[in-house]
Amino acid sequence: MHIKARTRTSPDTAGPARHSAAGTPKRAAHSGCAGCLARPLAVCASIPATETQALEAVAGEVLLPAGATLAHEGDARREVYTVTRGMLRRVRLLPDGRRLVAGFLMVGDFIGFSGAPHYRHTLEAVTDCVLCVFPMQSMRSLCQRYPDLESGLLAQACSELDATRGSLMLLARLGPSERLAGFLVELAERQRRRGAPAGQVDLPMTRADIADHLGLTIETVSRSFTKLRQSGAVAFTDPHRIDLVDVPALRASAGL
Repeated sequence: MHIKARTRTSPDTAGPARHSAAGTPKRAAHSGCAGCLARPLAVCASIPATETQALEAVAGEVLLPAGATLAHEGDARREVYTVTRGMLRRVRLLPDGRRLVAGFLMVGDFIGFSGAPHYRHTLEAVTDCVLCVFPMQSMRSLCQRYPDLESGLLAQACSELDATRGSLMLLARLGPSERLAGFLVELAERQRRRGAPAGQVDLPMTRADIADHLGLTIETVSRSFTKLRQSGAVAFTDPHRIDLVDVPALRASAGL
């Protein structure tokens, strides 16, 4: 599949040194599975470490600078990906022009496990990202060769379904500050599983991203952060790094 990019013009979106000045994602040879920090979190961990050459033989790497697009809604699915560095967002434009951020993809997450022949969301890099890329047919062959790999893909799909159900509950039943509390707790837990300190959450995405994910306005998101801080549940000086001071209170507020 041809990887396309639409990048911001701001200088702070510069990505890894190996992509072009225009910000076009760079296709590179796979750097090998040895020492990959994403492997324990990814579905490829289902393949024995002694047989990772089967992965390396068909894999490549995509280096995606912040602001670039990995795939557009409606593109044909010809490849699948594992995120090994950075964060992406799933975006869909609604018929009335509003933007929906369906979710955020992090290290270890797999992209492309779907029965749909085309992407249902646009995939955009929130930060500089690196992804392992596999041709779809090669991944199908690997699943036949390693049944545990297919089981891992199914387990991750089920986890994504559970997360989607949780998000629907946030949108349908909770107020703005409660939605934000749930979002912070769940994102912090995802980051903790990836080695981040407990009780802290990094927010590389914009407040607009959070608003479009929670079905709120940017102003309401800002007021909700202020409300949570005034209650003593969170503390922050940097808007992109939040200390979760009272996790039980946040969980109770979100009904978790």
